[in-house]
Amino acid sequence: MVAVALVVSGIRPYDRLTWFLEVLPVLVAAPLLVATHRSFPLTPLACWLIAIHALILILGGHYTYARVPLGFWLQDWFDFGRNHYDRIGHFMQGFGPAIITRELLLRTSPLAPGKWLFTLVLFTVLGISATYEFTEWWAALAGGDAAGAFLGTQGDVWDTQWDMFLAGCGAIAAQLVLSRLHDRQLAVVDPAIRAKVWPAA
Repeated sequence: MVAVALVVSGIRPYDRLTWFLEVLPVLVAAPLLVATHRSFPLTPLACWLIAIHALILILGGHYTYARVPLGFWLQDWFDFGRNHYDRIGHFMQGFGPAIITRELLLRTSPLAPGKWLFTLVLFTVLGISATYEFTEWWAALAGGDAAGAFLGTQGDVWDTQWDMFLAGCGAIAAQLVLSRLHDRQLAVVDPAIRAKVWPAA
């Protein structure tokens, strides 16, 4: 499904450079997931979240975030002053990576579910979000007007802060809502950590 969406999105995108920059994380992550799916299989939850996030990036890449039809529909329904599709993307930039980060930390470190794990996942996601904002800034400096669609501020002087704030909200929401389901799936995918993530199992 993601591969088909990626191919279709690459057919006459609004701006070819923006499309490439937006789908680059998908192009990097897909080979890594294929290469490690036997040695380090992820939980179904993590895989679904990666797929959803990829589809959001692919759609944004095809139209550019400021022109995605869903964002215009939301703008009309809620009388927003701008296309907020990028807000969805940045919320998911926290929501999906929080579960992936949580999985990696639980499976490769002594950390167990609790306050320290929750905090480290949140701070990791915020660091990833800040790095992404730096990347957008550098792309804008390098590309000038050509990178404006990738930057996608739509005239909002607080766009960078909103992006990082929503990524943090996504990370918090994912951990509050999905941690118990994630623990159950981890106990199946990686029995070696069953007692750590699901003591009652």
